[in-house]
Amino acid sequence: MNAIMTNFDIENAEARGTRQWEGLSEIDQAIRDNRLMEDRIKKSWADPWGRKLTIFGMTVILAVFLYLAGASFGLW
Repeated sequence: MNAIMTNFDIENAEARGTRQWEGLSEIDQAIRDNRLMEDRIKKSWADPWGRKLTIFGMTVILAVFLYLAGASFGLW
């Protein structure tokens, strides 16, 4: 083995140590965005009007889905 470390090896090691991990920062941003969305959902659910609107919206979406599923099976 050669024990001599060239300047190129030192600079290469420093560049690897200071390199930004863009993939990890994107994951961190996604986790942060998910927490913000979760907080918005919790606040909306705590609000009585927000809860009613959410239930109404989900009911409409479910009704449309059931209507289309029933029509595709020939129920009406």
